[in-house]
Amino acid sequence: MTTNATKKKIDKIGKETINLIDGSAKETFDKIIKNETPEMNFPIRSLSNVKYDPKKGFFELLGKLKTRSLNVNTIKAFAQTLRMMKLSKDLISADDIATKREAYYVSKNWGDARFKEQPESDTVMDDIEAMFGVNREKLGFIPEEKGGAVAGKLVVIDKDKDSGEEIRIDCTRFGSGAYSVPTSVEHLKFETKAKFILAIETSGMFERLNKHGYWKKSNCILISMGGVPTRACRRFIRRLSDEKNIPVYAFCDGDMYAFFNIYRTLKVGSGNAAHLNEFFCVPKARFIGITPQDIIDYKLPTHPLKDIDVKRAKDALKNDPFVKQHKSWQKAIQQQVKSGQRAEQQALAKWGLNYVIDKYLPQKLKNDKTWLP
Repeated sequence: MTTNATKKKIDKIGKETINLIDGSAKETFDKIIKNETPEMNFPIRSLSNVKYDPKKGFFELLGKLKTRSLNVNTIKAFAQTLRMMKLSKDLISADDIATKREAYYVSKNWGDARFKEQPESDTVMDDIEAMFGVNREKLGFIPEEKGGAVAGKLVVIDKDKDSGEEIRIDCTRFGSGAYSVPTSVEHLKFETKAKFILAIETSGMFERLNKHGYWKKSNCILISMGGVPTRACRRFIRRLSDEKNIPVYAFCDGDMYAFFNIYRTLKVGSGNAAHLNEFFCVPKARFIGITPQDIIDYKLPTHPLKDIDVKRAKDALKNDPFVKQHKSWQKAIQQQVKSGQRAEQQALAKWGLNYVIDKYLPQKLKNDKTWLP
């Protein structure tokens, strides 16, 4: 019974997506037959086209569109878009998938419509996703990277893809390893009595905390984001946090890249994927460190800010809707620019390899006044 229901749900989603693709293709075909100029409208995917409402907790599109018309200058891009849509339809119909890299290589059979580099392919894929308002996994495309690693007080309930039987995955029983978040997490269920989720930027720090059983001492769930968190990682954390009502604390490096590319993407999403941020962000998340003030308070070894760091900081203060809503973030950014210094998570090792476990995290978690929103 459960297996059939799941199968129907998958079929329905696939059918709806195929209908969107067929509808767009038919509209293009009909305009060509009528000697009219076919057009496709895509949301502009950038910070200039988003707004941030703290009550909702994520970046939303403002509504600006870019139009791709079929003419002599755009014929290649138009053809590439149609071919990518056809590839998506084929994948859905065959119940198959293609990585973003594989989709790029498939295009090598498209003659003059082939992509020269993968970023071109990725952009067209993202445009189609935004135009239809569905995530790329529903289009049959998946990322190359893993969804993230998980260890701690959590049981993940998955299903055997052949029998449909439930599989209980205890994240405390991976020895020196960890559970790997799949590319699609909507079907998963969770059991946990953990007090909080610690989302960690670097795999190295995750390994240290996992090796020494930090999750046992603190009754928590450790999740390695491995840099900028993938959509699957963000969705996993979001569902787990919402459904089990667990707070999320982000533990990252103390630099502009960690603040904006990693933490802000986790918390409110990005301008590039604003059409999906509602589902792929974690509004409950709080930044516990490394803050610019931590660098001073813990006398951490530092590296000088790069020109790109200063530029990123100035751009955020001027243009980032999230930063403009939070004075504490503005103050922290200005403090770091003034100091001209940044620090990594691993800099805590100055005081001992396990100082992060014995002193830093316990102190930070007890004092929410040292956190950033």
